[in-house]
Amino acid sequence: MPKVAFYTLGCKVNQYESAAMAELFEKKGYEIVDFDDKADVYVINTCDVTNESGRKSRQIIRKAIRKNPSAKVAVVGCYAQLEPNKVSNLPGVSVVVGTKDRHKIVDLVEEAKQTDKQVVAVEDIMKQRTFEEIAFRGHRTKTRAFLKIQEGCNMFCSYCIIPYARGPVRSRAIESIIAEAENLARDGFKEIVLTGIHLGLYGFDFKEEKHHLLEVISRISQIEGIERIRLSSIEALELTDEFLEGLLKIKSFCHHFHIPLQSGCDTVLKRMNRRYSTNDFRNRVNYIRSLMPDASITTDVIVGFPGETEDEFRVTESFIQEMEFSKLHVFPFSARRGTPAADMPNQVEKSVKADRSHRLIHLSQELEQKFRGKFISTIQDVLFEDKKDGNRYEGLTENYIKVVVKSKEDLHNQIIPVKLMENMDDYIFGKIDK
Repeated sequence: MPKVAFYTLGCKVNQYESAAMAELFEKKGYEIVDFDDKADVYVINTCDVTNESGRKSRQIIRKAIRKNPSAKVAVVGCYAQLEPNKVSNLPGVSVVVGTKDRHKIVDLVEEAKQTDKQVVAVEDIMKQRTFEEIAFRGHRTKTRAFLKIQEGCNMFCSYCIIPYARGPVRSRAIESIIAEAENLARDGFKEIVLTGIHLGLYGFDFKEEKHHLLEVISRISQIEGIERIRLSSIEALELTDEFLEGLLKIKSFCHHFHIPLQSGCDTVLKRMNRRYSTNDFRNRVNYIRSLMPDASITTDVIVGFPGETEDEFRVTESFIQEMEFSKLHVFPFSARRGTPAADMPNQVEKSVKADRSHRLIHLSQELEQKFRGKFISTIQDVLFEDKKDGNRYEGLTENYIKVVVKSKEDLHNQIIPVKLMENMDDYIFGKIDK
């Protein structure tokens, strides 16, 4: 039986796509092995959001080639899409596929095997107008399944290469989404995480019959066995009153929103071409909390954007404190070739970006502790996923609090009421409520 190994860089969408491609290989008789093992085929699903991402992609490609020089190495994803010539010129690369035609990955690898010639399948992604289907049933050992429903982005933020790598917005047909969700339910998944490149624009590209994100969530909520529905990431301005009020009526919807902020300073947001103000963002967060007081609101922040002064950074710091996010994902700005921000004046020094990152990471830890502390002594339903050391199990509440309990019984993939007892460094220690 031939063996195939995967290495995935970048976002949750990439992880979903890698898992879907792995399933295609399994169906054709391949054994999936760890990337550190010797394999006949290596698939590297690349990222190219930053220059560092591209460097890391090349590093992993070379590692696979060294591991087994006779193996077929397939490079797919954003880096392959944006830099197909650089990838194809790397000695040992057999297959190059961009962000389209990944459903053909096995056939392309087999073609490279049979002809012993390099296969390059990269097209102009900006001309792509339909969602690429990759049938996927999900990892059987997991309890949460990611379900990709949308591709592409039309926003063109000044720092972001994604629209050029992923192309315009394309939405998946709603019946296809429901069919995959039903399969996931039959496979025992209790939670579905809807994901996409620009999730909130789902359905905006449909020309005739209109379907929108709220309808997708509502339809999935009616599937027997699916007890939780979560969103991966959504922009503030897409959280309209109508949408939020509709979510409130869906019992299985998780009260957790990941809303990218990027900066809490209006002058920086303008340079980023983010198309909203801090007041717009504040209004959306406040409305969420008026409807769902228990909601967890997490965010992304970029520090050291070109021209960001110390005063602008302090404005961001103050806004984050005001919003009381439950967690921050902090990224020091990294110039990406081909984006307007890469050529902006007043690039911020690396040491300054590092200092600002540390400050926000420390603030995030404080905010996480504060948010979790609100739920001490309450009873929350926890979906348990992983068994840790000994008899410790880890899981998540509906509003994304990590909980650890001790149990001699197998808790995997069970939703169990837990009394939250003690606020630890990055989780709450709880006791099963009997």
